Amino acid sequence: MFMDLNGIMELLNKYGKIQIKDIHITADEIVINIPSGGQIPIPMTQQMEKRVEQIIKIPEVDWEPPINEYKGYIREVQFGKPKSEGGRGKVVKIGGQKAFYRFEEPQPNPPVVTFDIFDMPMPGLPKNIRVFFEDVMDDPCEWAKLCVKKFNADMITIHHISTDPKIKDKPAKEAAKLMEDLLQAVDVPFVIGGSGDPKKDPEVLTACAEVAEGERCLLASANLDLDYKKVADAAMKYDHNVLSWTIMDPNMAKDLNRRLISHGLDGDRIVMDPTTCSLGYGSEFSINAMTRLRLSGLKGDELVNMPMSSGTTNAIGAREAWMKNPEWGDREYRLPLWEITTGLTMLLSGVDLFMMLHPLSINIIKEFGKLTTTKFGETKVEYDNYNWIDA
Repeated sequence: MFMDLNGIMELLNKYGKIQIKDIHITADEIVINIPSGGQIPIPMTQQMEKRVEQIIKIPEVDWEPPINEYKGYIREVQFGKPKSEGGRGKVVKIGGQKAFYRFEEPQPNPPVVTFDIFDMPMPGLPKNIRVFFEDVMDDPCEWAKLCVKKFNADMITIHHISTDPKIKDKPAKEAAKLMEDLLQAVDVPFVIGGSGDPKKDPEVLTACAEVAEGERCLLASANLDLDYKKVADAAMKYDHNVLSWTIMDPNMAKDLNRRLISHGLDGDRIVMDPTTCSLGYGSEFSINAMTRLRLSGLKGDELVNMPMSSGTTNAIGAREAWMKNPEWGDREYRLPLWEITTGLTMLLSGVDLFMMLHPLSINIIKEFGKLTTTKFGETKVEYDNYNWIDA
């Protein structure tokens, strides 16, 4: 039965309340406004005004960057293999740092951004992102080609969402077949993701790892909620890396890395993901976890001296990024700005690999990432032409 809004309102007026079952809603956005009280003005006393003036007058002082020396290092992790070693040609490296900040020492490898794509159409993506990919969302291989050819993707992350038992429950062998096709479609390294189902993901990652043997992909992910040993086994057997994912707890990250290494996985094959919270939605917790992990690694703790990854795409879930509100500015720019700002925050916290969606955000983060490999004070940034952003 189909019923429009007027029909629903008539029933509501007649019976006072209605209960709807098996409902499907398709909309760009649903907004519920809850009125709140107005702002309460705080009067400024003369004493407060004088204090503000004192704070604003900052004296000039001589300053030099605080250069620290670290006894440890961050491991270097490689994705992809050159053709001379039996790979498809493209190689990407992250990590390898011996200092935290660029003014202490330039980083040997720039941070890398990997484009998120999905094995099925994603109507839930904000319109400002769908506009770039809506012509290819039915074909993951074409989606990957577009990211590489038009947007110069260095890596691709494929999320096998359709394998989720609650969505389409596609078998692991179908995910493996798609992985084979993707490897033929583009020559960049891959991050291989599942659907998030703890029982199905190890099976899917193992099947995909087998068909991508020797390609040095990143299996995403091993975590304490699933059979991480099976993911580690697939990485060791088929020559891949593993994403070690935990929830904003450095001690938990260290524990999972210890378990993976004890199981036999080389620490040089691990990338940590301590979870990224969006700007304004707990990003300070991510900053705390990532900074502590990076500093601990540089100080010599070999259980956490791995490169780090950020699911920066989480930023588009923030309502300020996509919700219609004229006072917040144009959503066409607000969404990428939210993802960019979240990404820059994570970059300054030590992140090496960024999983992102919006092409403009990706380009900006890549440009800023180049700064980390140059000597402090001798930098010139050249930005690409962003005319294609008006897709």
